[in-house]
Amino acid sequence: MLEEVRISGLGVIDEAVLPLSPGLTVVTGETGAGKTMVVTGLGLLFGGRADPARVRPGADRASVEGRLRVDPGGNPAAAVAEAGGDLDDEGSTLIISRSVSAEGRSRAYAGGRSVPVSLLTYLADDLIAVHGQADQQQLLRPGRQREALDRFGGPELRALLAGYQRAYARHLAVAGELVQLREQAAERAREAGDLSRGLAEVDQAGPAEGEDIELAAEDERLANADALASAATTAHEALLGDPSSGSYQAADAVSLLGAARQALEAAAIHDPVLAQLAGRVSEAAYLVSDVATELASYAQGIDADPRRLAVVQERRAELARLVRSYGTAELAPAASVPDLAAVLRWAKLARERLAQLQGDDDKITELAAAEAELAATVAELAGQLTRARREVADRFGAEVTAELAALAMPHARLTAAVLPLREPGLHGADDVEIRLAAHPGAPPLPLQKGASGGELSRVMLAIEVVFAGADPVPTFVFDEVDAGVGGRAAVEVGRRLARLARRAQVIVVTHLPQVAAYADAHLMVEKAGDGSVTRSGLTLLDQDGRVRELARMLAGVAESEHGQAHAGELLDAAARERAGSGGRGS
Repeated sequence: MLEEVRISGLGVIDEAVLPLSPGLTVVTGETGAGKTMVVTGLGLLFGGRADPARVRPGADRASVEGRLRVDPGGNPAAAVAEAGGDLDDEGSTLIISRSVSAEGRSRAYAGGRSVPVSLLTYLADDLIAVHGQADQQQLLRPGRQREALDRFGGPELRALLAGYQRAYARHLAVAGELVQLREQAAERAREAGDLSRGLAEVDQAGPAEGEDIELAAEDERLANADALASAATTAHEALLGDPSSGSYQAADAVSLLGAARQALEAAAIHDPVLAQLAGRVSEAAYLVSDVATELASYAQGIDADPRRLAVVQERRAELARLVRSYGTAELAPAASVPDLAAVLRWAKLARERLAQLQGDDDKITELAAAEAELAATVAELAGQLTRARREVADRFGAEVTAELAALAMPHARLTAAVLPLREPGLHGADDVEIRLAAHPGAPPLPLQKGASGGELSRVMLAIEVVFAGADPVPTFVFDEVDAGVGGRAAVEVGRRLARLARRAQVIVVTHLPQVAAYADAHLMVEKAGDGSVTRSGLTLLDQDGRVRELARMLAGVAESEHGQAHAGELLDAAARERAGSGGRGS
């Protein structure tokens, strides 16, 4: 609940303090005195648009500060604490403020901390509801009428809408993914076909890791078999002689080493150094003999096999084709020189990618089933939402029609038509159009077509009062929603606002004395000589002051005896009615 509002530099208001209390508070004053600036200030305080044109000429900035009594355990207190702010007065008073400079810079504070303006907007949802002529114009838009009806439907309807929207969002996401996968199906099929053909070619060839290196070495040996055999034979003969002759040549290496060993061993008994050298020559003779034996075996093993050479070269050509085709393919890791290892890496990655593509096809099947199930869920929830809206629309129409009867429109009938959309959307399968039949026999028409200017004001007031009753906020602000209403209907306006004030704080800017008479507190706004509103220009009226102000509102002259008598009658009648109904809080 608002306890006090301080406004400075806003429009005609130089500086003003509004003391506020529970129940019904009315704000009155001459035309142009700045009454509406009170509502403008509240709008700014709770996150409204910061219009620098509203800054009072000559002032650096416009600012509004509000002191509110809040529940320490409620959402507003938690949001302020999360932003780093604190509550005052044992944790139950919240100070918030908003300012806008003449250059358009805006600042917001809550609980002593600078906060984003969006936090003030968030707080407003739980703390205040402003109903004004601008809201009436917005309510003429069909989309806003659906939103208003859902709000009127209360927590149950809003919970049903939230559940529908969750299902709708999930269905939208799944359907979008399904469409994307289906659109890419042809590309995936082409890619899968290319991969399958490539893998078939690689699998048919059956390359083994390192096979290309082994084949290259074998190709080199077979292509040079004669030269290799000749070299091995020549080297063998040089080391051990010609084994086919059955005798060793005198000049072969083994014979020479044998002769050297014998010469050294004969004299080795005279010098241990020479004995050591004789041993090493003996080892050399054995090593050369072994090498010669291996050369003989190597020479015998060399086979100039043209057919094997052809097989090897054909296999190498086959592997080379694979390297050219897949060694530099997109899936293969980059390599400076493509080789068979790159082909094998490509085959491994290709199998993984092919499995993924086949998995996408399986996913399409799964998503199609999920999409169909979600579509059925959305349709079911949309139907439930439609039925709930129709029930709420019937109740809403009956309540507003009853209000219209009390506002001197006894034959008018208001309905909220729940109209089907071509296909469900984010807000369900319905649109809502509020219609009015202004008199018996008249067809129900959209509000802007079914009511005259004066009737529209009363219709909108009835709607606002009914909507206000559905809002769970502690404070309501009405800005001259009684425009175009007078006489007995004006009394009914005051009576209904007073009834609402029994369970919530209600602040009303009004020009109707019949409404002002029902106030628990009456604030009068009065301009100073220079056209501004200062502290002294905002007065909390006592009983005599209320009589004079109501007389001015009735007769145009505050000191009119007739006007004051009429004002006294209005105040007495309103007081009796409030007392008879149990007063505020009953």
